[in-house]
Amino acid sequence: MQRTSFDDMRCPIARSLERVGEWWSILILRDAFLGVTRFDDFQSSLGIAPNMLTRRLRALTDAGLLERLRYSEKPPRYEYVLTPRGRDFRPVLLALMAWGNRHFATEGPAMQLIDERTGEVVEPMMVDAKTGEPIDRARHAMHAGPAADERIRSRVNTYRQRRAQQRATSTNSSQ
Repeated sequence: MQRTSFDDMRCPIARSLERVGEWWSILILRDAFLGVTRFDDFQSSLGIAPNMLTRRLRALTDAGLLERLRYSEKPPRYEYVLTPRGRDFRPVLLALMAWGNRHFATEGPAMQLIDERTGEVVEPMMVDAKTGEPIDRARHAMHAGPAADERIRSRVNTYRQRRAQQRATSTNSSQ
């Protein structure tokens, strides 16, 4: 069965998944953030088949998240380094790590974010870049953007109607 492409969808989540939605891609990016750059090191770290790793590295390079740089002429060898677009994926990885630690690490966290000045464990959270205020469900809601097509507008309007109903129900039950 042929995989559906999300490239033509206006949804930024779908378009992002087109680039990184396959689990090997996210694990390759994780390893790149940990300093892995060479094919053999990715393969060793991940236990991934060479043909799959080749496809994933090519896709991440084509998507502009990694750059392929030659480090040896004979034989020709390449390393893969994060681009600015790839480095912008870091908050997504940190959010996945925090979510995984919170909900699925029954034995305790295997990776943590540490403040290297204080040595304290850091709990990542999303904040509004303008105000510095934490993003939370009560205060912030998704809206259709200027480039939204009818499908996105419909999806977001349905979400907003449900949200309004939930708020009305919670207000009525608390009175």
